[in-house]
Parts: sequence; C-alpha cells; structure tokens
Amino acid sequence: MGAAGSKLEKALGDQFPEGERYFGLENFGNTCYCNSVLQALYFCVPFREQLLDYYSSNKNVADAEENLLTCLADLFTQISSQKKKTGVIAPKRFVQRLKKQNELFRSYMHQDAHEFLNFLLNELVDILEKEAQAAKNDAETPSPPEKTANGPKNPQANGVHKEPLVTWVHKNFQGILTNETRCLRCETVTARDETFFDLSLDIEQNSSITSCLKNFSSTETLNAEDKFFCDKCCSLQEAQKRMKIKKPPHILVIHLKRFKYIEQLGRYKKLSYRVVFPLELKLSNTVEDADSEYSLFAVVVHVGSGPNHGHYVSLVKSHNHWLFFDDENVEMIDESAVQTFFGSAQEYSSNTDHGYILFYESLGSNNKS
Repeated sequence: MGAAGSKLEKALGDQFPEGERYFGLENFGNTCYCNSVLQALYFCVPFREQLLDYYSSNKNVADAEENLLTCLADLFTQISSQKKKTGVIAPKRFVQRLKKQNELFRSYMHQDAHEFLNFLLNELVDILEKEAQAAKNDAETPSPPEKTANGPKNPQANGVHKEPLVTWVHKNFQGILTNETRCLRCETVTARDETFFDLSLDIEQNSSITSCLKNFSSTETLNAEDKFFCDKCCSLQEAQKRMKIKKPPHILVIHLKRFKYIEQLGRYKKLSYRVVFPLELKLSNTVEDADSEYSLFAVVVHVGSGPNHGHYVSLVKSHNHWLFFDDENVEMIDESAVQTFFGSAQEYSSNTDHGYILFYESLGSNNKS
C-alpha cells in the first residue's frame, strides 16, 4: 500500500487537505461489509468530530469497559492521529468486539452492510444511554445534570414520564416519519410518528431516488381485508394511508432494497436496477412541504451478481475530492465516475457495482466536509 498511498498523495499534491487522513482498512477474511461502512462514517464529519470528542473526554476513565463505542472511538482516533497522511490500518479490536457482541457477524459468510450499519448505530445509542443513566444515578445530587457525554437530559422524578434521551447519534442520524391515516367516512386523520436512522426504499428499473421517495410517500387505500379501525366511527372503515417525513435528519441515510425475496425461487435475488442518485438531493415529501436540500458525501457499493456473495467498497467525498475505498486500497476518482454505480439498465450486464447505501448531509446546517 506504500506505493498506492504515495500515489494518492502525488495525485492530490498540494491540494492534500490540511490535517486529513486517508487510510485503507485491512480485511479479515470477509469484513469488507464493515470496512465500507466505517469509511462512510469516518467521512461523516459531524459524527466523526463528536466521536473523537467523546474519546478525548472519556479516555481517562480507568474502569471503562471495552465496548463497540470505545473500539470505534479508538479506531477513529488512531486514523486521525496518524503521522502519515495515507496508509493502512487494521481495525482488529473493533472487528473482534463486533464478533463477540453479535453472533450474526461471526461466520465467514457474506454479511450485509446495511444490517451492520443498523446494528452499529443502535448499539452506540444503547451504550450512550446506559452511560448517561449511570452518570445520572451517580449524580442524584441537585447539581445541574447537563454535563453528560451526550448532551442535554431531562431529569424527572422516578416513574414520571421521561423524555427519551437525545444522544449525538440521534442528533446526526435520526429523523421522524409520520404515518397519516384518513378515514374515508368521517374524514378524521390519525397521525402516528415513528423515528428512523435510515430510509429503506423499494426500487424499480430505470428510476431515481426522487421517484423512489415519491413511491415511499404515495397514498395507499385500505379496503377489503385491510380496512382501518376508526376510533371515531368505532368500526372498520375504508381509509387512505400515507407516510411523510415530519423531521428530516441532519444526515440522511438511504438504503436501496436491492435484495428481494423471490417466492418462486425460494431465495433472495439481487436487483441490479439502474437507480439514479443525484449529488444534490431535494427532499420534497416532507410535512412542512419546504424542500430540504442534501449533498451526497458517501456511497456504500455492493459488487457482485447475487446476495450471498460479492464484495463491498465505498465512495467518499472529502474536501470536494471523491475517493474510492476498497479495503486496503484508496484512490482518487473523478466525480463523474459516481454515476457508473447507479446500476444496470439491462437485467444481465457485466457491471455488477451498484450503489446500496447512500449518505447525504443536510445543506441547511454548516457543512464542513
């Protein structure tokens, strides 16, 4: 990698961003699913900064037990504090911890990058919530409780309704969906909110993220066996249901459902459909109807023709340059190369490199990347 690293440094020359590090990650047999997601998260600048912050304020805790959060913080700190600008790092401790924590990732079978991302974010939230709770129990004194690792908390009497804790993971990734159901008899609208860390979208051939999002929010009629129990009518009624984004997240993660279960085959099939994902995305299916603008900064790509084998790589935008991360290897690519990962317009194509998880950052806030 020495040669490849110096090649990257040569390619960037004096445009190499001050203080930035571009390191490949060693693959331990089948850990490309993990490496590709870790690179996307490392270049999610607000998340990286909060994680490094967390590490520097918690590394002196003598009795801190190792968990996925400490291993991830340790890995990101290791990368960001390297003397060299490029190279390779082995995320050994993190991968060992991941396998210890979840038997799903223990086998040498092909793993799913989206499942890993989901597991990781939820695990980080659990750890932060437990730490905040422990800090709160330690500090059952009247002193102000603001100074926990993850931001403001709402202290309340035991047994009284507690506001859920908002960690920095939530602040980056969490959005709110609202599920609106309108009874067609009395016109009453029932709305139910749910939170999300990513949106999983059904895909169609020769479509775009915008059209997939429109389908996600399209109105569905509930009738026949699917009638809706309306509390006002006190009976089952025909209704219309739709899903809207009530609160768009700061970091919007979109998962394209490329693996579909085919009944007749009795197995999953990979959909290689061409789905265009723009570099700049306008979210229009929000409750407020105000367009939220986002900029693409990372793509996790699945390489291969089937769901049970293949490889993951990632594309990352850093300081206006696009980089291609394939385990240990890192190289610069042209922005125009991103469109080669949209998918195939024909079912059987030699191109099997397809965008699978997309990471967009809101332009509404100070964007550092």
